[in-house]
Amino acid sequence: MRLIKQIAVIAAALAATTSLVCGDRLQASETFTEIDVPGASFTAAESINPRGEIVGLYFDGSGNGHGFLLNNGAFTTIDVPGATFTIAITINPQGDIVGFYSDASGSSHGFLLSNGAFTTIDAPGATDTFAIGINSRGDIVGDYADGSGNTHGFLLSDGAFTTIDVPGAVHTEGQAINPQGDIVGLYIDSSSNSHGFLLSKGSFTTIDVPGAAETLAFNINPRGDIVGNFTDSSGNTHGYLLRKGRFITIDIPGATQTDSNAINPRGDIVGDFTDSTGNTHGFLLRQ
Repeated sequence: MRLIKQIAVIAAALAATTSLVCGDRLQASETFTEIDVPGASFTAAESINPRGEIVGLYFDGSGNGHGFLLNNGAFTTIDVPGATFTIAITINPQGDIVGFYSDASGSSHGFLLSNGAFTTIDAPGATDTFAIGINSRGDIVGDYADGSGNTHGFLLSDGAFTTIDVPGAVHTEGQAINPQGDIVGLYIDSSSNSHGFLLSKGSFTTIDVPGAAETLAFNINPRGDIVGNFTDSSGNTHGYLLRKGRFITIDIPGATQTDSNAINPRGDIVGDFTDSTGNTHGFLLRQ
């Protein structure tokens, strides 16, 4: 549960419906690489671009949250100056990074890191803003909380904000946008059930893994492959890949929970998993 999980982490640290068929189970074995920031107590890989650069979140030994960039085997910490918590969520082909941070008052703001410079992103009238996805054109998606505490998705393109609300939803989050402008995210309906969504050419499509109690969509690549998470009827969390109308389950061997957070144009998938001792690690899964 990517953003919802991240919001909980911050607190601890300071429309059409598609009918799709469940597919095979993708076992991450020989293609699986564990990602751990040295000295970290928690690592989550959130995004990978076509060059293989990975960004994400880690907690240091003191429990402080930082973003990171992993490039050619070297980790670089990403901290917004003055922030109490920083998480890097998405890196695009050019190396631009978006994410969000918490300030000293506890408010959350989105950020863009481009050419070494940070730019704060705040939706107009919002009490909190979370920048989550960026495509190769520089379009940014995310979500914000309004003055009444309601959560809406947004698209920031050419300096203009557009609100994204799934019809009938009580909560909407934008998570990713591909070069074609297709947006994926998640929403909560009036019965408090969570679903993924695809917004393409102005039309919403609900994404539900068959038989799942909850489905969330986190990322979409230029080919239209979608990754996310689902919770089964027993309360267990699994990653999934949705490709050409077919769901493929992603479970890291031995993990108690697997989160699939992003997929690049080549089909490389990054995310995080919880091991049998309760520790969280990032992963890279090459197909």
